[in-house]
Amino acid sequence: MKIGFVGAGKVGFTLGKYMSERNVCVSGFYSRSMESARQASIFTHTRCYETLEEITQSSDALFLTVPDGAVGEVWNSLKRYSLTGKLICHCSGAMTSAVFSEIDRTGAFGYSIHPLFAVSSRLQSYQELSKAYFTIEGPEAYLAFWRDFLEGLGNPVRILKPEQKILYHCAAVFASNLAAGLYETGVRLLMECGFDRESGEQALGPLFIGNCLSVAQKGPMEALTGPVERADAGTVEKHLGVLCGPERDLYRSLSGVLVEIAEKKHPQRDYGPLSRLLEKNGEENETHSRYI
Repeated sequence: MKIGFVGAGKVGFTLGKYMSERNVCVSGFYSRSMESARQASIFTHTRCYETLEEITQSSDALFLTVPDGAVGEVWNSLKRYSLTGKLICHCSGAMTSAVFSEIDRTGAFGYSIHPLFAVSSRLQSYQELSKAYFTIEGPEAYLAFWRDFLEGLGNPVRILKPEQKILYHCAAVFASNLAAGLYETGVRLLMECGFDRESGEQALGPLFIGNCLSVAQKGPMEALTGPVERADAGTVEKHLGVLCGPERDLYRSLSGVLVEIAEKKHPQRDYGPLSRLLEKNGEENETHSRYI
């Protein structure tokens, strides 16, 4: 199986290097930027292709490691060539294999293969990719092949149905991108207390990193601390009293999730007053919004 990469950005660099380091036959890279393709080929000790047709002819499978918005455009270009028996994959977390329109007419098979991993560096991220889950979505014909291939690289794999992709991607956003929003909210609140941005980020950094590691290693229930876990309705009420608008709504909504976790952790503890406080504040917010 010879795998080629169309697109030489962070994802292409990372997957190409990760596979080549594990003795996968990577045919090489094609990109609209010849310099990017050249750099990727040097990094992975593979070949740089000058045309899309050339890499297509030289590969059994193609990974379209391009931005989501470009996948359809690249696919439309690929359809002009002989694709019988080839496997065409994209790496979008949100899109399904349906983006490969009319693929049945070409004799190829389309899949979405997504690493549940934040690829932040072209040159370094491959070193951490062994820890990542991969998800696969596509026709039955080669699902088992891709599952065995990825598990052979050492990664856990989950097969998704097309209708699950958006919810799956939403889960990933909650656990990664939205965490940045929570951190930013904390920094802004510290700035209202007199911190500048740099010192606010420095102050919250160890707390944020330590808690994230604890959640990832122990799970949310065992890692949970703070006023909600203690059923400290008085402190939560004071917090709600100094917050307003979206920050207050966010605090209340996420605290409701924490109550559900805390009740499982401490079934003997009474979280009723805290739950009623959060529900009451939610009702007040709804009433207030009607008259704005």
